Amino acid sequence: MKTEFSLAQLADPDIAEADKILRACVHCGFCTATCPTYVLLGDELDSPRGRIYLIKEMLEKDQTPTAEVVKHVDRCLSCLACMTTCPSGVNYMHLVDQARVRIEQRYQRPLTERLLRQVLAFVLPDPQRFRASMWLARLARPLAVFLPTPRPSATPGLVQRLKAMLALAPNRLPSPGPLPGSVFAALGKKRGRVALLQGCAQQVLAPRINQSAISLLTRHGIEVVLVRDEQCCGALTHHLGNDHDALARARANIAAWRAEAAGEGLDAILVTASGCGTVIKDYGYLLREDAAFAADAAKVSALAKDITEYVAGLDLATTAIGDNIVVAYHSACSLQHGQKITGLPKELLSKNGFVVKDVPESHLCCGSAGTYNILQPELAGRLRDRKVANIASVKPDMIAAGNIGCMVQIASGTSVPVVHTIELLDWATGGSRPALNASS
Repeated sequence: MKTEFSLAQLADPDIAEADKILRACVHCGFCTATCPTYVLLGDELDSPRGRIYLIKEMLEKDQTPTAEVVKHVDRCLSCLACMTTCPSGVNYMHLVDQARVRIEQRYQRPLTERLLRQVLAFVLPDPQRFRASMWLARLARPLAVFLPTPRPSATPGLVQRLKAMLALAPNRLPSPGPLPGSVFAALGKKRGRVALLQGCAQQVLAPRINQSAISLLTRHGIEVVLVRDEQCCGALTHHLGNDHDALARARANIAAWRAEAAGEGLDAILVTASGCGTVIKDYGYLLREDAAFAADAAKVSALAKDITEYVAGLDLATTAIGDNIVVAYHSACSLQHGQKITGLPKELLSKNGFVVKDVPESHLCCGSAGTYNILQPELAGRLRDRKVANIASVKPDMIAAGNIGCMVQIASGTSVPVVHTIELLDWATGGSRPALNASS
């Protein structure tokens, strides 16, 4: 794709990167076939290729984003299926992230939307605030029937979004998991030492996931530490276009992990929420221009691993679970498209006694996508229903996924138990049988 940036514009590292990304695009349109919003809406501007044209014009002309541009960029899930499909290697992720930053800097959203986004950015990355908000949502949920039914709109209104938030709140919350700073000793001969990302939403909604990871890892000789000064990975605010907050969190995490590694050492930083993993593995890129953090950010990105990547090297000691349990494996977008981890989780499940079924249209997003199921509830609901129908077609006993957002989203549309891959692997290697649903 031909670009027309001036030399002054190209002096900006972000614009120079955007130019490189845009020039790689050859207009082939392969991305449209795997884009969830294009599959649903059939609008070229709701495809990666269409958004690329809009972003290119906005950046080249240094324009204030228009309402039309914002609408179509907001509808993007950042599922990154387009990057898997693209034969030219277009890094759409970095381009759309840049567009989101510009939108938040230069576009004046309606007051209610600004306030909602600020509330989400304030509450969700903080486990204590998030827990409190879930209790409040549970109390308020009976009142949702009194909210008016919103009219169909290209941009969801506040009422529709509030209803979506209340619907996602669980019936009950589990007890909090282990505290930051906790260290879990290896059982038997020590084979390694890792930091386990504690997470934000996952820490509140399903602490059992990390407890299963700790159970499996320590049983196989790995010492696990929950780093005391760790924060939210920054993914949530990053995808809301608030790079100032996201990068501040990234720097804080890098400093915390650097200090831990300098002490007793770390073999890896393990992540059980793949959405977080995709962003942490991108720290090196995000902080490439930061002289104080660039080198350490690159080291952290190299240390970060999805839990399945690390577990695959442990030679798991499988015990017989029997029953020929059929598992539908949902491949989270952030795992299959963001981190390019596709077959490994399924292989681990199969090797450890489960009958694994591929889900039709496995490349399509479930509609969770961070805050997408709140900010775009109608589209998210349609994607969830499509995903649940595809899962139902393989008649599973359980559904496995590697991301808490996907688990909650899918569980809201099915009665089939939804569990994390690591919960099943822990169970198959001597741990306890997993609980039934992420929202239970």
